[in-house]
Amino acid sequence: MMSAAALPLEASELAGDYQLRTRLIHGPGVLSQLGELAKGLGASRALLVTDAGIVAAGHAGRGESYLRKAGLAVLTFAGARENPTTADVQQGVELAVGFSPDLIVGLGGGSSMDCAKGINFLLTNGGQMRDYWGVDKATLPMLPLIAVPTTSGTGSEMQSFALISDAKTHVKMACGDKKTCAKIAVLDPDLTLTQPPSVTALTGIDALSHAIETFVSTKKNLLSRMYSREAFRLLSSSLETVLQEPGNLAARSAMQMGACLAGMAIESSMLGAAHALANPLTAKFGTAHGQAVGLMLPHVVRYNAELLESEYEMLMEMFAAPSWRRESGSRHTATGSAELADWLVSVLRLAGLATELRGLGVTPADIPDLAAAAVPQWTGTFNPRKMDVDVLAQLYQRGL
Repeated sequence: MMSAAALPLEASELAGDYQLRTRLIHGPGVLSQLGELAKGLGASRALLVTDAGIVAAGHAGRGESYLRKAGLAVLTFAGARENPTTADVQQGVELAVGFSPDLIVGLGGGSSMDCAKGINFLLTNGGQMRDYWGVDKATLPMLPLIAVPTTSGTGSEMQSFALISDAKTHVKMACGDKKTCAKIAVLDPDLTLTQPPSVTALTGIDALSHAIETFVSTKKNLLSRMYSREAFRLLSSSLETVLQEPGNLAARSAMQMGACLAGMAIESSMLGAAHALANPLTAKFGTAHGQAVGLMLPHVVRYNAELLESEYEMLMEMFAAPSWRRESGSRHTATGSAELADWLVSVLRLAGLATELRGLGVTPADIPDLAAAAVPQWTGTFNPRKMDVDVLAQLYQRGL
């Protein structure tokens, strides 16, 4: 296997605009600091954005109590849903207007945090979400945000983007602005213990896809690759464990930090073709994002391997899956890309997820429309091996 030191860095990988915008607090029980952290930002009125599942689990109530104990008035909006839409954001804005918050807390998975960012856009800058589709479209300051993830998936707590779907067309809009970055991210692994097994699997695979795609993105740089490699090490060492031992807090902590680092890699780099292929599956078939991206990722890895074998070899130097050893037999002689792709498929099986598109209801007749919908997906433009509609169709075909 080729050593990372054997590959010289390109000048473009050393260049970049690096600024860590979010204070990160991680550890069991740190949710209890929420009130004092909010008070430290000068806040007195907090809008707590969450979802019904987090309310049912009791996490929203705990968050409210810590904020109120610190003297803040709290209004909770529990209308965030998976793949939040423009309608969800608008509902939250309408609830918040009369309350006049000076702080927003996004408590939940990536959907809750993205919904909180979307609400922040409209509360402070007005207009509609489509006005902010793209990068740096907001002209006015935004409210401070505290992000509290309850899953180990999107890494949204460390990103400046909100992914909001158009309620009518179901198109995902990536709305990015540095002003949306959380002032503080509170990572308490205790909050992840209540995740249903399916959520653990779907979010964990999503985080893994982030680590892998950011490592080879055309926008990769020295810092993003540091984040990607460590994220991959933490995630590969712990994902199988949390699937088999849901109460393992050490593995949950590793997953949460791995997902966070992968989110930091996205912020400094970008994603790739697996995400471009996944979004049309979600829009047309309602496929959960983690399932869609996890199913397509092995095919993208194999497709990219023609140009990137040495890159995948470098990444696999960090591989730490406990039940997938590479000490002997065919696995010892397999290329890094083949080994990585095979392991990803094994994780899908372990999680009880589909490994073929047919299992999601996709037929050969659907492929032309799916490929056409994947072409304009922004993330695909950062894939290291160029994509066109024919290549995208071939990858869907391989996924059948």
